[in-house]
Amino acid sequence: MPSTQRGQAYKLGSGRWGLRYYDAHGVRQRKSPFPSKSAALTYYRDVVEPVLRGEPAPKPELTFAEFVRLYVDRHATEVRPRTIATLTERLRHAERRFGDVTLHELERMVDEIAGWQAKQPSGIRYGRVQALRQTLEAAVRWGYISTNPAKLAGRNRQPAPRPIRAFTRTEVDAIAVELSPTYAPLPAFAAATGLRPEEWQALERRDIDRRAAVLSVRRTVSSGEVVELGKTNRSRRQVPLSPRALDAVDALPPRLDTPLLFPSPATGVLNLNNFRNRVWIPAIEASGVRPPARIYDLRSTFASNALAAGITVFELARVMGTSVEMIERHYGALLDGSGASMASRLGAFEAEQARVEERARTGGE
Repeated sequence: MPSTQRGQAYKLGSGRWGLRYYDAHGVRQRKSPFPSKSAALTYYRDVVEPVLRGEPAPKPELTFAEFVRLYVDRHATEVRPRTIATLTERLRHAERRFGDVTLHELERMVDEIAGWQAKQPSGIRYGRVQALRQTLEAAVRWGYISTNPAKLAGRNRQPAPRPIRAFTRTEVDAIAVELSPTYAPLPAFAAATGLRPEEWQALERRDIDRRAAVLSVRRTVSSGEVVELGKTNRSRRQVPLSPRALDAVDALPPRLDTPLLFPSPATGVLNLNNFRNRVWIPAIEASGVRPPARIYDLRSTFASNALAAGITVFELARVMGTSVEMIERHYGALLDGSGASMASRLGAFEAEQARVEERARTGGE
């Protein structure tokens, strides 16, 4: 390739122009259309020449709204549709304020972003700001900007977690009495396994290994559809079945019309919103269980009982398909009160170690 190459602009007709040049391998390339000769040559100077010199090509100038579309499209290949819907909704508010601003301009608007963050309602501020930070961090990774102005605007403090509501065994049994035979085993089952509602919605009888006393979480429900979990997904796991969980499985009425453990009345996937409004809330009211009493509190009941039983945070995180950080954040109060239990278990372990060492010293006498 000649070192004096400059690129050649040529007319296409209708006021448009094209560009001819040789790439790094000496192969002639064409690029079109351009609105003018100067635009074609500018493209060669700003985009082609840096690549020929071995430099990374500069990114095109995008507005924040344009980058949001790019980011959402790429992110959609990795996450569930519901996650994308939530992200899009949260970003809508930042787009309304900064949509027409280019990314490079936005990079210099730390003060404006800080002001926007401060005006967001306290209950939903964290989610909106996190979506903005997440999106602009992708812009940094992909080379569109060099710094993330949303991070520079200040900390994004998480709201305090919702107070833990753990059902007593009596309350779980009282709720079950008010449910039909199809759903009566559900409260005890969910409280004994810690599954998310969208996980037990998709649970099938083949997922239960009665002999090994474990269940396999392989699927979840997202936007009303059953989705197979990838093998590397943290949520895909095995959950041990306690005697209470096994009793709940055994109490399910036999079915030949559906493989689901807790199907809808039409034998398909249960609509959780309908179940909550038509079945769960009336059962809570009839049972006399004090509100709030969410379906999700059955999962919290499992976590509370597991920690009280001495299950470690690491073990609990694996069984529940979440992180140690999330367990500590949501159940920190329970962990703070477990000191006496931990001291008791450590004391028992130390005493057993002393007995083993004493037997070894005396030759088993």
